[in-house]
Amino acid sequence: MQIPIEYYLILSAALFAIGVTGVLIRRNAIVVFLCIELMLNSANLTLITFASYLGSSVGHIFVFFVMAVAAAEAAVGLAIIIALFRNMQTVSIDKLNIFKW
Repeated sequence: MQIPIEYYLILSAALFAIGVTGVLIRRNAIVVFLCIELMLNSANLTLITFASYLGSSVGHIFVFFVMAVAAAEAAVGLAIIIALFRNMQTVSIDKLNIFKW
């Protein structure tokens, strides 16, 4: 018994919506960062779903590129967040104004 493609796409859309909501509503830089990662993972789920449905390996290749971008984003993003915390003593986006040093 195979799971219909619609279930995967609905799950992916729900994960993406949760990620967008987190980016727009939350004010903690780490939570926003995690929500961006959630959106990238939902895009990966969509790519894998269509690759499996169409019987093509192109989606799998794109997923590896997205994972590489997510890994680079994790390294650079966390380094920026740590540097901002060391200088400003907060990770709240509302209180971070890097132009007023």
